[in-house]
Amino acid sequence: MSFAVPPDMEKELDELVTHYPQKRSASLMFLHAIQERFGHVSQEAIEWTAKKLDLQPINVYELVTFYPMFRQVPLGKYHVKVCRTLSCALGGSAELREHFCQKLGLDAKEHGAQTTKDGKFTVEFVECLAGCGTAPVMMLNEEFHEAVTIKKADEMLARCK
Repeated sequence: MSFAVPPDMEKELDELVTHYPQKRSASLMFLHAIQERFGHVSQEAIEWTAKKLDLQPINVYELVTFYPMFRQVPLGKYHVKVCRTLSCALGGSAELREHFCQKLGLDAKEHGAQTTKDGKFTVEFVECLAGCGTAPVMMLNEEFHEAVTIKKADEMLARCK
């Protein structure tokens, strides 16, 4: 297995396990820590976590695939999150996401997060970003944008290149 956790992180995770009545209970915290450090939870990280917590890999894999906050592949340098809930959908978020996909050479019909071949951009439909009154809304990395038009979207992409 090529996945390795740095000694300082492993020490923190070992200490974290002591806060739970069973090792298994620390699973989600391990996954959050791994994703924060490595950007995603790889198959190797799942296997490492399972071994560390005396679980079968399927026990960890089911958590990674159930909870939407965990990613199994790295995100691009620029993460475009377009809200898809009702207000934004009515405001044109599907067209906005489709425009991003088209501009970046991604398949607008594909479900889930997609990353460009060069690893620079990831485009993803997400649940509510809490800007219903100014739909459609989106985030570019951690920057929140309201009332996003196609023109604004193009300006944002141009700043990233």
